[in-house]
Amino acid sequence: MGREDQIEEREVLDSIFPDEITDISETSYKISITLDPPENGPEPTEQPVIFLEVAYPEEYPDVAPELKITPAPNAPKHPLIEFPRDDDVLINALDNAIEENLGMAMVFSLVSALKEAAELLMAERVQAVENEKARVAQKAEDEENSKFRGTAVNRETFEAWLSAFKKEAEEEEQRQREEKEAEDKKRKTTKEEKKLTGRELWERGLAGKADYDEDDEDAMPAVEKLKVTA
Repeated sequence: MGREDQIEEREVLDSIFPDEITDISETSYKISITLDPPENGPEPTEQPVIFLEVAYPEEYPDVAPELKITPAPNAPKHPLIEFPRDDDVLINALDNAIEENLGMAMVFSLVSALKEAAELLMAERVQAVENEKARVAQKAEDEENSKFRGTAVNRETFEAWLSAFKKEAEEEEQRQREEKEAEDKKRKTTKEEKKLTGRELWERGLAGKADYDEDDEDAMPAVEKLKVTA
């Protein structure tokens, strides 16, 4: 194929891309490619547009055309595709298409491969975001469900639980025993403090016939009224 065949391909492309193709020189041109972002992507913005610049070497299509990928001039940054970050992925897609079509008019196939690769790249990024959201949601759900799940029981965990239970029961029994002994001791002390001897009752003016213990060595007899004579 020679120059005539290159002109023929250019005319075919003009009928396919009447509003998208622009001549740069007699042997080069650029085609604008409007990409369709995934429906579940970020909030709708203007569709991203990229340009494929094509230059025919004399031996084309027996050799690959010279290609260059560029973003639309003054286009706002799109969240799903960016240059030059994505150049390598898109150029790799073009290289594969060139290898499959070498020896034939291939520009239409190159445009199709580039559009497909760019849209796949955007879809993968949206899916990665969805996967991360799902992972975070699943983690939160697992943490919430774990509150209602007990520890799996086996021989080792049961024996550990039983040992801890017995120890806790023994400690509680010891605590109650110590509390009872302390209460009994306090009650006994209080009772002893309240019991007064006969002498103590007398000295405090509390003594009467029934106010002292006859067996108490400190008991004092009732005092009869003394008669006073002249």
